[in-house]
Amino acid sequence: MINSARGGKLKYLSDADIKAIHEMCVRLMADPGVKVPNAAALSLFKDKGAEVDETSQIVRISRGMLEEAVKNAPSQVKLCGRLEENDLTLEDAVTYLGTGGTVLNCLDLETGEKRETTREDVYNFARFTDALENISFFVINVYPNELPLEEVDINRFFHAMRGTSKHVMGGIYTLEGMRSVVKMAEEIAGGAKQLRERPFISFITCVMSPLLLDNKYTDFLMEAAQLGIPVSIPAEPLAGATGPITLAGTVATNTIETLAGIILAQLVNPGTPVLFGSVATSMDMKTGSYLAGSIESGMINAGLAQMAQFYELPFYATAGMSDSKLPDCQAGYEKASTAMVAALSGANYIHDAAGLLEFCSTASYEQMVIDNDIIGICLRATRGIEVSEETLAEEVIRNVGPGGNFIAEAHTINHFRTEFYYPSVADRQSRKKWEKDGSLDARARALISAKELMHDYRPEPLPPKALEKILKDFKGIKK
Repeated sequence: MINSARGGKLKYLSDADIKAIHEMCVRLMADPGVKVPNAAALSLFKDKGAEVDETSQIVRISRGMLEEAVKNAPSQVKLCGRLEENDLTLEDAVTYLGTGGTVLNCLDLETGEKRETTREDVYNFARFTDALENISFFVINVYPNELPLEEVDINRFFHAMRGTSKHVMGGIYTLEGMRSVVKMAEEIAGGAKQLRERPFISFITCVMSPLLLDNKYTDFLMEAAQLGIPVSIPAEPLAGATGPITLAGTVATNTIETLAGIILAQLVNPGTPVLFGSVATSMDMKTGSYLAGSIESGMINAGLAQMAQFYELPFYATAGMSDSKLPDCQAGYEKASTAMVAALSGANYIHDAAGLLEFCSTASYEQMVIDNDIIGICLRATRGIEVSEETLAEEVIRNVGPGGNFIAEAHTINHFRTEFYYPSVADRQSRKKWEKDGSLDARARALISAKELMHDYRPEPLPPKALEKILKDFKGIKK
């Protein structure tokens, strides 16, 4: 079963704050509006009653159009795995964490050197996702650099689905690639109807900051909505650059941008399963560079989780990244702090939380193993403290009495596996035993586990008949 927890315990925004942000977003969607340099989208907005200036390509969206779109968008989105045990139900403050990307480089598992990623890495990172119990889904996190653009989409999704039976989400590079991926997934599902009933793939489109529905991504968004496939619609305001320097201002900007995409999806196909989305973070004001591991990024996404909950829309968040170049102490505290904040806020689908380093530009296999533990810790904290007659243990305390010991009690035996989280990489031995075992640090221990996983783990294979047909029909797939 997929590991999840119910968040919503951390609330940066009061009800009055949320209302103020919402009302400002309503005003700004009407004036100045959003820019939409896409002829088909402009025409659709106009036909549906939005105020459209075709010269400036500005669309002004009314409160009524926003409210209608939010009403039409499902409050619950089910993202399935190929195996039912891997299904995710995104709603309320239920929280899952997984991978994200897409990056061009990884740290080689054997040499430790940075190198370009290939389709083999797509498959192997999918296998790691499949094997690591706390990583709930696979957002395809690496790019096959050796392939021409027209073959990237079909290969990324094919090798991802080969590698994991958990849910697979990814960005798209061509419209034809998106259509081919859907046809391939229909073959695996057993038909178009079966895929829509149990969507084990989904897509990511992006809204550009500030306030711009990019032409190419808008094509992808409209196509995904027309196909009826779940789609995440994140914006990426960079606080201090493409978003206001203030966290509240960036939360508001991101809200406007993702809502604009959600509105368009609902105009194309009312009821399209969409995720209110964010990949917002902050700029380093000392260097002018993008930051992945700043605590402000986690805080922005936590605030946006509350906005998504206000609109009753599932939320695709970003957290658990690091600006460190290696799986080191910095990677640990940046990843844990941002992932914890996002999880406690009740963000539903926290991507980028496993395997990423160096400003979200490099993936690491051993970091995946470490992040599996960090995610496990975040989920345990998010689950909180259960208070019931059983957990209060009044009779147990009375029976043990003053000066007694609880270790041999049946109550202890019944609860120790679920009440405590046991990380796989952490060392909890005595120094003497640790030294006897080689005095290894966390990265060295994770590297051993990663190499064992790489060598030994085999995922659930694709259905043989579907695989045979896919390899026959889709000539661009590279084995």
